[in-house]
Amino acid sequence: MDAGSSEDIRKHVRVYLIVFACLAVLTVFTVAVSYLKVSTPVAVVIAMLIASVKASLVASYFMHLVSETKAIYGILILTVVFLIVMLLIPTFSDLDLLVSPGVS
Repeated sequence: MDAGSSEDIRKHVRVYLIVFACLAVLTVFTVAVSYLKVSTPVAVVIAMLIASVKASLVASYFMHLVSETKAIYGILILTVVFLIVMLLIPTFSDLDLLVSPGVS
């Protein structure tokens, strides 16, 4: 193994350790949000935002999407849009925007 590849491995390991530290800090933030005195919907939104950042870190670095082609990015964007739609459906139904009002 030459010095170039050894240094390259060290660089990748350093990036992975930094991402791991970021994920650990964001996990602590998620737990801290559960102790905040905010309404449940606000706490869920904050926790989902933190979870989205964590998921993007995992997908970008551990799944190597940082160095992928444009086709992969298109599929990833489509997946994110689908996730947002799927998360909004229960929200709208809970607000009775998609469901017609029942007879009281």
